[in-house]
Amino acid sequence: MKKCLTAIAFLLAAGTAQAEDTVTIEFAYPYSHLFDVTYEKILPLFHEKYPNIEVKMRAAYESYEDASNTILREAVAGELPDVTMQGLNRQAILVDKGIAKSLEPFIVREEDFARDGYHEAMLKLGTFDGQVYGLPFSVSLPVGYYNMDLMAKAGITSTDQMPRTWDEVVETCGKLKDAGVKNPVFWGWNITGNWFLQSLMWTQDKPTMIGNDIQIDTPEGLTALKTMHKIFRGCDMKNIEWKAALASFSAGEIAMMYWSTSALGAVERAKGDFVMKTNEFPGIDASGPKGLPAGGNAAMLVSTSKDPKVLDAAWKWLKFITSGQGAAEVARTTGYMPPNKAANEVILADFYKNNPNKETAVRQLPLLRDWQAYPGDNGLAITQVIYDGMEGIVTGEYDDMKELQEQLAEETQDLLPSGN
Repeated sequence: MKKCLTAIAFLLAAGTAQAEDTVTIEFAYPYSHLFDVTYEKILPLFHEKYPNIEVKMRAAYESYEDASNTILREAVAGELPDVTMQGLNRQAILVDKGIAKSLEPFIVREEDFARDGYHEAMLKLGTFDGQVYGLPFSVSLPVGYYNMDLMAKAGITSTDQMPRTWDEVVETCGKLKDAGVKNPVFWGWNITGNWFLQSLMWTQDKPTMIGNDIQIDTPEGLTALKTMHKIFRGCDMKNIEWKAALASFSAGEIAMMYWSTSALGAVERAKGDFVMKTNEFPGIDASGPKGLPAGGNAAMLVSTSKDPKVLDAAWKWLKFITSGQGAAEVARTTGYMPPNKAANEVILADFYKNNPNKETAVRQLPLLRDWQAYPGDNGLAITQVIYDGMEGIVTGEYDDMKELQEQLAEETQDLLPSGN
């Protein structure tokens, strides 16, 4: 797929533009299994509008953590691309280190930028000290995926019967196991950036970070850990690597999967012969989540070029993929929501009516909250500490959630900068 994308980029550029007129920019993005098909759609549209700009695709990042680490290494080595896609929670470190460039000088030259209408809440995710550094490309929220053929074994045949709380999820697991379903649930604890921990925290209207203080040691933090323990033990959930879990659900082996809406397009293309429906993310109680973290990524300008033509070309690419046409292709080919009103209200006017599974996340937009970064140079290390703790719940290493809470609070706080 990567070779195909690169070939498209090169052939399109060679077709109509003379070599001496072509400006080449380099671009890197994560999750090729989700986004390759998206860029295959976008590249011809972009080249039709800008035939003299060649977009050279770099090897895809494996994850958002890999994206962040790669850019930090490339900044030291002087090997940065011109535009990079970074997780919404990983933008701040590139701004703090002076790697990402402010987009304000380009935005002020765009007469139609406001008209294109980036959602304010989404644009805010890439704004630091009043300056826009990242334009959101794709925004996701956690949702439930359901194999309705298997759910029928538990007496659930419509979305209004879906579990609304995690207690109801565990109760449904019991019914599914009694009906012979060996793997009733996969709950995405191992998704990038501790996203599902933050989901349980925001569900209680509690941020994971306040200043430089991690909130894992709060009552809400303990409730989050106990909720995970309840799901993993009550559903006898298997410790499955996330790509294997998506493949297992697509094969019809898992009844309920809680994951990002981002994978919806890939799952729809790969799934077997069963009816799949999505529904809102359950809550800790019947009132439902009070908030959920925005997943996804943003396009950032990290070019070290001094050539105005290269910088202008990089901006054109960055703006195109995050505005109307480009953003619409994100919705069509994945399960992400476009961050741009033009895509949602004009280009995709009837899209969600015809694609109800993709509308679930849109209904949850009022719950949108920050996907928080851990501040300081140890942000990735903190992510790993919490990841290891959650994995320990899955594997059975940890059963005392109060003890685990104290351990995680101590280890993570030691890695955070001192002071607020």
